Amino acid sequence: MTMMEKIREYLQLSDEVVDDGEAPRVEEFLRKGKSFYEDFSLRGIRVNRVEPGFISCYFKDRDGNLVNGAIANLVDEVGGALVHVEGLPIFVSVDMSIAVLSKAKLGEELEITSRLLGERGGYKGTIVVVRNKMTGEIIAEGRHSMFGRQASKL
Repeated sequence: MTMMEKIREYLQLSDEVVDDGEAPRVEEFLRKGKSFYEDFSLRGIRVNRVEPGFISCYFKDRDGNLVNGAIANLVDEVGGALVHVEGLPIFVSVDMSIAVLSKAKLGEELEITSRLLGERGGYKGTIVVVRNKMTGEIIAEGRHSMFGRQASKL
């Protein structure tokens, strides 16, 4: 069974978009034994789709304007989840660059997508886009560079 099949089976993802709030939480994707920080900071985020080099999540902003620190956390956590390799330590952030383009308003449903930009050795780069799910307006865009150990080829 491939890694993507394991993730899909673990999360029990379907090919349909789930809008009823019953999709798996993104922290379930990361690993068992998660920290309080991960549980608290990722609460309410739902996984929509997982493919090699791509993750799509969503959540509803209930508190009003999404602060810049929360956006930076989304770039860090969702970008990190994309490159996480089961059985290896998490990747270490090397650089993040975030552009906040507009504000999320109270009650808006937001879509967070993360794509793998490239990799060389243990170095990987992702782009994370936070947008209004209804209008498509981009709220923020972040590039996240990480370094980690590669899986052994032995």
